[in-house]
Order: sequence, then C-alpha cells, then structure tokens
Amino acid sequence: MRGRSDGAQSKRLLTSVCIGAVFLVFLYVYFGSNSAGESALEYGSRSLRKLGSSYLSGDEDSDLGGKQDESSFKFGLDDGEDGIVAKSFPVCDDRHSELIPCLDRHLIYQTRLKLDLSLMEHYERHCPLPERRYNCLIPPPAGYKIPIKWPKSRDEVWKANIPHTHLAHEKSDQNWMVVKGDKINFPGGGTHFHYGAGKYIASMANMLNFSKDNLNNEGRLRTVLDVGCGVASFGAYLLKSDIIAMSLAPNDVHQNQIQFALERGIPAFLGVLGTKRLPYPSRSFELAHCSRCRIDWLQRDGLLLLELDRLLRPGGYFAYSSPEAYAQDEEDLRIWREMSALVERMCWRIAAKRNQTVIWQKPLTNDCYLEREPGTHPPMCRSDDDPDAVWGVAMEACITPYSDQDHKTRGSGLAPWPARLTSPPPRLADFGYSSEMFEKNTELWRRRVENYWNLLSPKISSDTLRNVMDMKANLGSFAAALKDKNVWVMNVIPEDGPKTLKIVYDRGLIGTTHNWCEAFSTYPRTYDLLHAWTVFSDIEKKGCSGEDLLLEMDRILRPTGFIIIRDKQSVIEFVKKYLPALHWDAVATADSTSEPDQEGDEVVFVIQKKLWLTSESFRDTE
Repeated sequence: MRGRSDGAQSKRLLTSVCIGAVFLVFLYVYFGSNSAGESALEYGSRSLRKLGSSYLSGDEDSDLGGKQDESSFKFGLDDGEDGIVAKSFPVCDDRHSELIPCLDRHLIYQTRLKLDLSLMEHYERHCPLPERRYNCLIPPPAGYKIPIKWPKSRDEVWKANIPHTHLAHEKSDQNWMVVKGDKINFPGGGTHFHYGAGKYIASMANMLNFSKDNLNNEGRLRTVLDVGCGVASFGAYLLKSDIIAMSLAPNDVHQNQIQFALERGIPAFLGVLGTKRLPYPSRSFELAHCSRCRIDWLQRDGLLLLELDRLLRPGGYFAYSSPEAYAQDEEDLRIWREMSALVERMCWRIAAKRNQTVIWQKPLTNDCYLEREPGTHPPMCRSDDDPDAVWGVAMEACITPYSDQDHKTRGSGLAPWPARLTSPPPRLADFGYSSEMFEKNTELWRRRVENYWNLLSPKISSDTLRNVMDMKANLGSFAAALKDKNVWVMNVIPEDGPKTLKIVYDRGLIGTTHNWCEAFSTYPRTYDLLHAWTVFSDIEKKGCSGEDLLLEMDRILRPTGFIIIRDKQSVIEFVKKYLPALHWDAVATADSTSEPDQEGDEVVFVIQKKLWLTSESFRDTE
C-alpha cells in the first residue's frame, strides 16, 4: 500500500510540475514576445497587429478580427448584399516594410523548397499559395517622407525611406552612393565607371562612331537592358539621350539596389538570369549591357548569353565591361578565348573594343546561321519554339532565328525614336491588327488619358508623378499618351493573353509580363500611379481574390500616390467597400456618359492613398 501511495503522490507531483512549467512557458511567450516587439510575419498567419491601435493621421477603425465572411470579398455583389464594409486591415510587422511576397527568402525557408543555389533559383519567383498569403498592410519605415521629386531625385533620396547604407561603404571607392546627413546622394559612378556614367556612355557611343557621341544613334537605339545594374546610374544617365533602360538585378548580396533605383525615379525591375526566361519578348532591346555584373556567361553551354541573344534585335549590341575584355592574366585570357569562340559560333562580331570594354553586334539576317557547319553548338532552336513565351518558361541553350520578314528587311523595320512611338510596327501583323486599328487605339487612349488628367488636375502638379504602371497595357497606347509628361511607364501584359508586349517594345517603351493573381516583382512603395483597366474583371474570371489584388496594389503604391480603375460598375462598388480599410480616398468618378468612347458599362474611379505611419514609426520620427 505504501508503495502504491508513494507512486500516486509522485505522479501528482509530476503532473503539478508539468502544469506549472507549461504555465510559465505561456507567460514567457506571451509577455516576452510583446516586450521584445512584434513577431515576424508568418505566411498564412492572421494574428497580426491591429491597424486601429497604431494608425495616425486618420480614423481609429475597428479590427477585422481575422478573416472576414467570404461573401464580403465577392465581386459583383447582388443588391441587398452590400451591407458589409471592411473597417480595417491589420498591419504587417514593421520589419516587413520591404516585403516582396514572391521574392522572399523567408518563404523559401518556411516551405523548404529544394532549389539549386548555383543556378540562382533562389532569386527567381516563388510565390506563397493563396491560403498562405499575408493579410495585412505593409507599413512604411520609421521616419518615411514623401519621395524627392524628379529630376532632383536622380541624384538624391531620403535616407529614412531606404535606411540601408551598407552599399555606400562597400562601394565607397566606386561612387555608387554617398551618405550625407538625412539623404543619400548618387554621384553617378559604377563598378566600371567611377568617374560617372555620362562619360562612360559617351565613350561607348564614340567607340561605335555614332554621331556627336550620342548613344541613341539618331533615334535608332532606344531600348536597353542593363543586367546587374547596381543602383541604375547607367540607366539614369541614358534618359538624357532619349534612351530608356530596363535596369535589372536580383535582391542579392547588394540588397535594395533596385529599391534605390525606383526611389530615384529610374525604370528598374527585380529579376535574375537563372533558369527561366526573363519576362520580355524576343527582339526587344537594341543594346544589352553588363558592367562587371558578376555573371558567368560560359556556364551551361552559354545559356545565359543565348538568353540575351533572344532579347536583342537584329543588329543589336552587347556591351561587356569586364577584366576578361582586356585579358590581364592566364584565367582572364582563358575566359576571353572561350567567350570569343562562343559568340563567334553565335554569329556575333566585335563592333568595337577599347580598354576594358568590348561591344559585340548580333547579325542582321539569318545568313551566318545558315552557313554554319552541321552540328555546330549552340544549335538553332526548334521550329515550334515560341521565343515570345516567357512566363515560367525555361531558358534553352539555342539560337532563335529571325522570321522571314526580319531576314528580308535586314532588321526590325522600326522607325527612329520618337516617330516609332506612333508608327505602326511590322509585328502588328502577328495579331491581325491593321495600321488603322493601331492608329484608332492610339487616339482612343490619347483622349482617355486627357480625361484622366482632368480628373487628377486638382490633386497633382507637373512633378507629382514619376513612376507609373499600366497594369494591362495592351498595345501600350496609355503610355504613348504620356510621352509629354515627365514620367516613365512600366507596361504590364497578362501572361495568358495576346503577347502584345513586343508591340510595346517596338514602340520604344518598356514593360513586363505578369499574372495579377500573384504579387509583382517590386519593392513596396515604388509607383506613384497605377492604371487598372479591367484588371479586376480579368482576375475574377480566373477565380482569384480581389482582396489580395487590393492589398498588392496598396503594397506597391507610394503614400499619396494614385490609382485609376477603369472597370465595370460592380467592380467599382466592390473597391469602394475597402476604401476605409485601405485608408484610400475617393478622388473622382466618371460615369459611362462622360466619355463618348466609353465601352459597355466601364466606369473610371480615381483613388488616392493616404500617408500613414505606425505608432512605432511615429515615435522614431519624433
């Protein structure tokens, strides 16, 4: 009996100890986590900080309390179902003020994706599943200010908006950026052009014997791809020559370089030459550029160099500034020999070579390809390969030949800039469009943009807007209508529609392919104006979440920035329900009778995003 009694007592004691331990752990987790600050964002978590408790310069709205009734997220709500109005969204952890959902390494770690780091797969897009997406507003960093206006922003930004200064120290000898008080300055230097991008660009033009050392070559060189662009000073200084560059870099060890570029008002995009094709159509760029971009061009049978070849127009150039170009030691000489042999088999020729820079030129016709010996590597691509299929399509180590039309015309047949903006490009025929249809579309959007500006005029001045995105660009006529505004436009083409992005590039504009059921590859707070023409209706047909799209638009829009939604009435009513939750203000509405060219029941709704800070940010600002 004593033995059994002692055993029972021991068990009771052990149980009491366990309960006490659990209680102590609970107290530690609950109070410890609160005292240490907000927990990091977990994908799929709904227990995020309430906006109402930390929102300043606005109404104290009540919390949604997690996921709402699904009926409140439906598009096209029937009469009688419109009583639900979203009061507020939670705010993401302050440490996620730079969250890029599809390029977030935390997601890769959490989902344990098996990626090949040597192939740069971890820098490619990997999006959270719908049920694991964040459900919160991205807060601005402490002390955030309205960005400095263009063109002054080319040379300086507020340090508080991108509080990362490690590049200034790491690249101090190359004049990338310099910290001065509460600002970060950009002297225009780069890894290869310490003394300024302007002189470097003029030197390249001189190497190619272009008139007046102007790289635009009298309007014949307009679109450029800058790979491994750093803070995009090369692209910034090209703008003076009426050249627009897609500055491309991953969020790698030189973190925030693309964020700096966009904060400066320079066209830029997060991307990497990894395993998938870049989201641009074939024959898009007159020049590709790599200034010590740290890319091994010889890997995988020249796969990455062949991707550049796909993107270059007939007669396009690849400017390569690197130690290999002047071959100082045995390793440089080996790389130079192998690279020279590769590009020769690709039918590129040296157009110019000086100091540390070599400029190769792609052929104008298929003649060289037809003259190659049978079995030469890299091979020609299969006849059924679509060089304009890019969304999630793997790169292939093959050469894309020209169409019969390009071969016969010995080039792209494009007018010089700026005439090419409004001249019907030859590739219109790929879509069955006539010149008359093209011209009608151009005029239609000219009138629409004029109407947009009338609606925006009470709120904006000549320097209010700089970074603009057309979320469904079609032929690029919205961007063409903005030519005389001091803005640049990221033209986005849906991944599952007509591949009209090549028309956008043929007009001398830039853009990318995207699926709006997913997050865009950019940092938060990088665009001043979003134009959404039937984008909500499109994702509704796919069964995607309108709420997710609203949160994504809020993420990429700068505080005080604008959204123009052009869609059916039911979509406008859906969006209106979320204005208080998103802290957006309605600016103007134009009904279907206000424009003679209005299609169907399309309505124009203009919105402005408020500037708000979390209580933590406000305290830090004070």
